[in-house]
Amino acid sequence: MSADVRTYAAVDLGASSGRVMAGRVGPDSLELTEAHRFPNRPVRLPEGLRWDVLALYAGVLDGLRAAGRVDSVGIDSWAVDYGLLDADGALLGNPVHYRDARTEGVAEKVWATVPAAELYAATGIQYAPFNTVYQLAAARSTSPLAAAKRLLLIPDLLTYWLTGTQGTELTNASTTQLLDPRTQDWSYDVAARLGIDLDLFAPLRRPGDPAGELRPEVLEETGLRGPVPVTTVGSHDTASAVAAVPATGERFAYICTGTWSLAGLELDAPVLGEESRAANFTNELGLDGTVRYLRNIMGLWLLQECLRAWGAPDLGELLREAAKVPALRSVVDAQDAAFLAPGRMPERIAAACRASGQPVPASPAEITRCILDSLALAHRRAVTDAQRLAGHAVDVVHVVGGGTRNALLCQLTADACGLPVVAGPTEAAALGNVLVQARAQGLVGDRAEMRRLLSRTQSLTRYEPRGDAAAWRAAEARLAATS
Repeated sequence: MSADVRTYAAVDLGASSGRVMAGRVGPDSLELTEAHRFPNRPVRLPEGLRWDVLALYAGVLDGLRAAGRVDSVGIDSWAVDYGLLDADGALLGNPVHYRDARTEGVAEKVWATVPAAELYAATGIQYAPFNTVYQLAAARSTSPLAAAKRLLLIPDLLTYWLTGTQGTELTNASTTQLLDPRTQDWSYDVAARLGIDLDLFAPLRRPGDPAGELRPEVLEETGLRGPVPVTTVGSHDTASAVAAVPATGERFAYICTGTWSLAGLELDAPVLGEESRAANFTNELGLDGTVRYLRNIMGLWLLQECLRAWGAPDLGELLREAAKVPALRSVVDAQDAAFLAPGRMPERIAAACRASGQPVPASPAEITRCILDSLALAHRRAVTDAQRLAGHAVDVVHVVGGGTRNALLCQLTADACGLPVVAGPTEAAALGNVLVQARAQGLVGDRAEMRRLLSRTQSLTRYEPRGDAAAWRAAEARLAATS
């Protein structure tokens, strides 16, 4: 392996902000610095909720300019959303936001053609109202889709603007509910039955594949000297984050924390049975053909929305006060679609507690404790169910992403799961992005070597389980009884 140190730009786009991170990688070094961070503010137009994708692209260009000389660029983002291009490659309107209301009631119409059980058996993707397959069904009679000659998922769209080349990255494609996780190719039968033209999608790419080079106009605008290759990474941010789990063996669960909590296992093959579907587990693809067998949980979105409603109070002080609130006094179902839309989150959480006959949290500290207890309980259920359904036992839970900064949530997760929690790295998606680029250039080895490098170089915190496991079992039973 080469002994040099190289720099990689990781474009990592989240639901509320984007960032360009510069990662310096060597045989025994891995350093990540933030070159540029920019907001991701959806816009509510008369026709619905839209992403401001032009502002995101401008943020990417600003970030590449700030990063300076780099050996490669990679892009990851959230899943399922897409842009439509006309025959000339021009964008047909701003991409629709997955929280837009257009998919309400659409799933039932899809299931009338392809029943939910058949759809799961073919694609392995859990039901979520915003899955790409439902978005396309909702858009069927619209003029943009009628005029479209190409559909590009968000990271692929930005890659196209940077390079002029079009592709569909595999880990993100697997979230569309149009891909077969066994063949790792499109589910042609599902698409045909639903009248979805797979020719809209560009050819599939895999993490590590070349995705072109920065266009001359991009080089001029960013001040970079070419050629600068763009490398396909795990473009679904969760795929990049799981690639950066610093596990030392195979007996681990992971929870990628942020706006969402994605909790599950890394497997060699999908789990497609009816029990798995009923438990709402998904089989998304990961690095090297692995399967990310996980459950989507509402995540820190619940707290983020409350903080917004409360006028952005000091989070550290709020968490200290929440730690003093009696544990498990009230819990809500963190997977309940009632919490999906923005707005009035404190009132909705209080209403859910009232409807289930539990004490109603009133103060910000009480509501925060309710949220964190509920998330830890949801983490417990996901980790327990995943082990049972996949027949894959674990000894440790790795928490990565923004939630690693929340020590109370990490400790509660250890308590709830009855397993040690290793928290870190925080910027897992960007690190996974960087490492795939480095691996494509021969600077690091296989997935195990990537994880050993992470373990040696990143700051990790271990939380041991404590408290009464029976209290968590009782809370779980109480929540199940009110569901």
